[in-house]
Amino acid sequence: MRRTRSLALAGAAWLLAAVFLFPYLEMVVTALRPADELRDATYLPQHFAWSNLIGVWQDSTLGANLRVTLLVAGGATVLALLVALPAAYYTARFRYRGRRLFLLLVLVTQMFQPTSLLVGLYREFYQLGMLNSVWTLILCNAAFNLAFAVWILTAYISSIPVELEEAALLDGLGRLGVLRRVVLPLALPGVVTAVIFTFISAWNEFVMGLTLSTDPGSQPLTVGINSFIGNYTVQWNYLFAGSVVAIVPVVVLFALIERHVVSGLTAGSVK
Repeated sequence: MRRTRSLALAGAAWLLAAVFLFPYLEMVVTALRPADELRDATYLPQHFAWSNLIGVWQDSTLGANLRVTLLVAGGATVLALLVALPAAYYTARFRYRGRRLFLLLVLVTQMFQPTSLLVGLYREFYQLGMLNSVWTLILCNAAFNLAFAVWILTAYISSIPVELEEAALLDGLGRLGVLRRVVLPLALPGVVTAVIFTFISAWNEFVMGLTLSTDPGSQPLTVGINSFIGNYTVQWNYLFAGSVVAIVPVVVLFALIERHVVSGLTAGSVK
């Protein structure tokens, strides 16, 4: 009976995995279709056009778009973490006046979407002469992901016994030393969780990149891929080839640190 139940659960899990993986398999197959077979009803093409993966780089600004996305996602992640870590540490360890209001504001800012602030952001950066700038996208993505980073890090640091910090203070370490040598290593799963979610959010961002960057060479990858969709035609093979390029780095990064993400998400759930 137990073996039958295990086999049924395994079969259901594989079926569910196949359902989720099928769109990605279709994306890869379409990326390798020749242009004259895009409308064929067959699932697999008669000939795989590996040249699509080369042509998508030569016939577009995809290389520059990928570089911009790497700079924006990496820069926004580092900037958000540098601000969120000391803020989360202070919030988790000290009961200052206005602490509950600060945490409430952190949750409230999570409800705002970039689209609701686009007009104001565009006017501000236009007056500063910072349109079509990588730094503009880094600042915006870091700001919109800062609240989540503070929230997850506060929960994780709160679960670390304060006695460890008190012992380090008695040994002569200052607050910065305690944060760097004691709290940061123990809070590594929470830090990794904040890093991966901030990185993925900045990597997949589209609306701000489309609005604040009008030069094709300074736009992120999500906007660059959208250029394959024209007014009258869609270059499906290049569109899906670019999509494959866009998801591979994120999939690899998530697979490498997935166990840290799971432990970080459960931080603070058990006292």
